[in-house]
Amino acid sequence: MRSLPLLERCGAGNVSLRTKSREFAMQMLFQWDMSQQDFTKLEVKFWRSAKAANKTRAFANKLFEGAAKDVTTLDAIIVKHADNWRFERLAAIDRAILRLAIHEMSGQDTPPRVVLNEAVELAKKFSSEESGAFVNGVLDAVHKSLNIN
Repeated sequence: MRSLPLLERCGAGNVSLRTKSREFAMQMLFQWDMSQQDFTKLEVKFWRSAKAANKTRAFANKLFEGAAKDVTTLDAIIVKHADNWRFERLAAIDRAILRLAIHEMSGQDTPPRVVLNEAVELAKKFSSEESGAFVNGVLDAVHKSLNIN
């Protein structure tokens, strides 16, 4: 079987480089939210224990750093679109997923539907059963409001 350029071996099977990068970026955002430490120090500490190819690491760092730098704006977008939810009551993992996805969605390098689907999968994998639907609803509303194709 021929390998595709965006695929790399990650554990038990082939996982997209970008999918794995998003997972790492989400984990860094979660740790950053919980620890409130400087994001550059957290990044260094994170990669001491997490192993990844250079391309995976580079894309994860780009996503994490961008979301961390824009966290105030991202949080305001989440508050605006998370109907009937107080921001403080959102699970920290859901905040990390939403911050990551909204940051990537507004960058326009990746099709918004891809970002949305990847975020829903992260929510299903790392959060509660209801989180997938919640993340989908918030990101769909954000996507419509940003008027991104």
